[in-house]
Amino acid sequence: MSIALIFRHRSLAKLEPSFIIKRCVTHNESSKEREKQIRQYVLSRYMQYVQGYAAVLEQKFPTAMRVYRVFTIGIKDFYSDLKVFLALFHKVNLTSKGLETLTRKELEIYHQLPRDMVKILPVLLLSALPFANYVIFPLAYMFPRNLLTSHFWSLQQRREFAMVEHKKRLRHFKAVFRSLQWQMDGLVDNQLCCEWEQVIRLLGSGLHPTPSQVLDCQPLFGNTPYHLNSLYSSHVKELLKIHSMHTGWRRRHRLAERAKLIQLMDIAICKEGGVSCLSHDELSSACLFRGLNPANMKREDMEEWLQGWLQISQCVHKGSRSLLLHSPVLLAYNHPSNWVLLH
Repeated sequence: MSIALIFRHRSLAKLEPSFIIKRCVTHNESSKEREKQIRQYVLSRYMQYVQGYAAVLEQKFPTAMRVYRVFTIGIKDFYSDLKVFLALFHKVNLTSKGLETLTRKELEIYHQLPRDMVKILPVLLLSALPFANYVIFPLAYMFPRNLLTSHFWSLQQRREFAMVEHKKRLRHFKAVFRSLQWQMDGLVDNQLCCEWEQVIRLLGSGLHPTPSQVLDCQPLFGNTPYHLNSLYSSHVKELLKIHSMHTGWRRRHRLAERAKLIQLMDIAICKEGGVSCLSHDELSSACLFRGLNPANMKREDMEEWLQGWLQISQCVHKGSRSLLLHSPVLLAYNHPSNWVLLH
């Protein structure tokens, strides 16, 4: 053994054990740090590869990728609303709490989701069959308004389809107005005959009555001739069409439930800060739901119109809720934004 090796072994022997342990620990920590850095590097490169591969797929198969994206996002949104609806259904039907305890957004989901569930059900069932998803998904993508719900629509499609649906509703406004006119014959001896005649005259001349004028005539909707139980079948049918409801069974009962829902939504808006606290999209949706086309309208104009609606809704009694069902005609029949869609 050489002299250098002898001195080396002697020097190592003189080292304290704690020093040797510390050096080993430091070496282990540096090794772990390098391993961590390597893992992070590999993971980041992998993510870059996946993102790049997704871009390649989108370039080579653009239609397939769009369909995939539409359905993945749509299913996620639909499932989220479905969970909320099930919780609300339990709250309303299986506890002592009623619809009156729900927020505006919760009322909207409680109202809309059952219809969405029925609409999307055929697509979901058929797509579960072997190889059927290769046909049903592209087909649904081609006809989204008929086969899919708003969860799967783009913002442009939502606006476009909303206008199509609203235009269908507007076609029945005139029929409801005519029905209101025809039933005036039974008001000859009524104290409110003159006030109601003025309201009808304003609508016939292209104007609208004020909320105060409408409220003055509220008793007419709590008894004959405009209470729900007093309306002709043809009148009831047109009211259903105005509110985008089918004309099948239990017509009057479903209209009464819709009137209650509208009033609860109105109350919720007031509780949550009023019209000014709604976002632009929420304000547009609120106007559209109540019969006014919000397209190309200024925010202040929408707020003014909806405020007039709420003024009426807050004063409507339970027995006179038929007035709320007719309010789209009374407040929006001659509105320029609605006439644009029809003429």
